[in-house]
Amino acid sequence: MPTRKSAKKTIRQDSVRRMRNRSDKSALRTQIKKFVVAAKSHDFDEAGKHLSLVTKKLDKIAAKNIIHKKTASRKKSRLANFLNKQKAAA
Repeated sequence: MPTRKSAKKTIRQDSVRRMRNRSDKSALRTQIKKFVVAAKSHDFDEAGKHLSLVTKKLDKIAAKNIIHKKTASRKKSRLANFLNKQKAAA
């Protein structure tokens, strides 16, 4: 365990940041699941709304450096392609 005051504070800060990052990632995964369910049920209006929310959330998380910006871009692209394929199949 740390003995210096600054090291103890750093551990406290890291714990708070880790929980916040975990919460943001969890919220993102939940939003993606809602989008996938709407797309698979061929509810494309709802899926479109969820896709815009997922895109917004990905951009925010990437801006905070919780995930890499290219990872966010790749996920957005794959989700948009998924929606287009579902529309084409319907």
